[in-house]
Order: sequence, then C-alpha cells, then structure tokens
Amino acid sequence: MASETETAIKPGCQFASDNTAGACPEALQAFVEANAGSQASYGNDRYTTVVADRLRELFAADCDVYFVFNGTAANSLAVSTCCQPYHSVICSDVAHLETDECGGPEFFSGGAKLLLAGSTHGKLNVASVEELVTRRTDIHYPKPHVLSITQSTEMGTVYSLKELAQLGAAAKRLGLRVHMDGARFANAVASLDAAPGDIIRAAQVDVLCFGGAKIGLPVGEAVLFFDRRLAADFAYRCKQAGQLASKMRFLTAPWLGLLSDSAWLKHARHGNAMAARLAAGLSATPGVDLLHPPDANAVFASLPAAVHQRLNQRGWRYYTFIGLGSARFMCSWATTTAEVDALLHDIRSSATRQASY
Repeated sequence: MASETETAIKPGCQFASDNTAGACPEALQAFVEANAGSQASYGNDRYTTVVADRLRELFAADCDVYFVFNGTAANSLAVSTCCQPYHSVICSDVAHLETDECGGPEFFSGGAKLLLAGSTHGKLNVASVEELVTRRTDIHYPKPHVLSITQSTEMGTVYSLKELAQLGAAAKRLGLRVHMDGARFANAVASLDAAPGDIIRAAQVDVLCFGGAKIGLPVGEAVLFFDRRLAADFAYRCKQAGQLASKMRFLTAPWLGLLSDSAWLKHARHGNAMAARLAAGLSATPGVDLLHPPDANAVFASLPAAVHQRLNQRGWRYYTFIGLGSARFMCSWATTTAEVDALLHDIRSSATRQASY
C-alpha cells in the first residue's frame, strides 16, 4: 500500500528547473491589469517607465534599464556591448556564457572569445582571472576586456561581498569591464541578506542581467547599465536582435507586481528555504553526498544509480547533465514543503533498500 506521502504528491517537473514554475500571483495580476485598455507601444507605455524607475530605486543607482525576453539575449547583448570583436571575456568554466548560450556572446560581439577560468564550487578567484589576463600581452592573443561573474553561481553557491570586492578590485586594476549574470540574482540577495546595490558596488559591476523568469515572471529579464556610457546604443542592439517587444508593457508590468511589497525577495527566500530543507534531508541520507554548499535555491548531490532509477520510475524530473553527472535539484518560488518531503521520502526509501542489499 502506498504511503500517504507517495499518494499526496504527483511527481513531475518540480525540481528540473525554476523555469518550470508558473508565474507568481503578483506578476500575473499585474500582467492582467496591463491588458486593460491600450498603451503606447515599443516601451513608451507607462508601465515600462515606472518599472525602470522602481529598479533604479531598488539599486539606489542612476542606471539605464532595458528589458528583453530571455537570459541568453540579456547576457549576449550585455557582454557584446562591453567589448570589441578582438577582445576576450573571462568567465567561469561552468558559466552559462560558455555552456548554455549556444555561442550567443561570440555571435553578438562579432567574435569576442571566451576565456575560461577554473572555478571552485562555481566561483572564480582573483588568481585564475589574473593568470588569464597576464598570460600573454602580444597582439596574437585576444585582449581580455570583460570579467563575467555569475551571482548566484551555476553550482548554487553565492559569492560573499568580500569575494565580490576582491574580484571587482582586480577587474578594475586589470582594465576589465564587469558583467554580472544575475539569472538568480534575487536568490543571492536573499542568501546574503544584503541590499542589491551593495552587491553591485562590491563587485564594481558595469552591467547586470537581472533574472525575472526564474523568480516568478511569466517571461523577461532586465538589463541594468550602471556605467551608462555602455548603454549608448543598446536600444539598437535590442531592436536588431529581435528583443524590442512591440507590446512592451506585457514584459514590464509583471515586474511591477514582483517589486511591490518586495514580493521578489519573499519568493527568493522561499526558494532558498526549500533548497535548505532538501539539502538537510539529503545530508542525513546514507549513500548521498552533497557536492556544493547549498547557498541559494539549487542542491547538487551524488546519488547511487539505484536511486536515480527509482526516482525516474516514480516520475521525478531533475537534471544530471549539469555538474558532471550529479543530480541537480532546483527549487522555485512555487516549491512546497510537501514536494520536498515527498522527494526525500523516495530518495530515502531507495537508498535504504540499496544499502540493505
């Protein structure tokens, strides 16, 4: 007879990605409200103006703000704005720029090369960055010009303000622009319990790609230029790349819902808390090892093959191609304690059965 936990939850895509969650109520309500009546097109609507101002207030900075459909466009266009085709971009060996953008940064920059720096738990360090910059200075080497930092990292870890300050200072000393891939920036803010602007100032960020879809928007990311000189022609880049929405209010109004009453931070804290609950349960399970500190909303674990098989049979979905074959469980604003506990139940029962053989 199935247990109460097994029958209460119907396994599915809950832990595959925070992209699988729907739009949060606050964003959805704002989206519906924006549908009433008519508004000016191509970003000249009142929602886009208000949201841009709200983001400036959030970061306590007079930044230029743009909105695009997805993270690949945000990262690729932002990086290409910071460099010339003969430049290079330094990023982590597990950065999305390298592994998940389908060559977008190289394409939109006209050929700028990515230089991969070794990382620990997804984090860059000053020595690895400096080695790539100083390795060669001759004209045959693509001149390093941009440092890309992911916060939180692809491995679910979060840079401390001290770590960011060290990287930011090194970048400026070495003549590098700083791009921040903030697909899960909200989760990093929640983890550090720091003001968003403090993170930006610590790392001396020139341009941030602030993820919206992973924290509850139906679609869309924001690109914030803290060095406004870099944004001089960014609107043209967005148009050419097919990222200028004709009905821009549907891209921006949901941000208004997220930013009201700090809903974005509430949802980020919830996702982090669910990951912490899952990590605590996994760490107490025989045969299961956590591979990275679960600082944000991702949990990476090494599971026995029999456990993977059992979870697949039960219908649980999660990624194993990220993190060199380990299981990545991603929690979102919509993840429930019941789902976490049901997943843990299936893992524990499978691990216990395996240990008894």
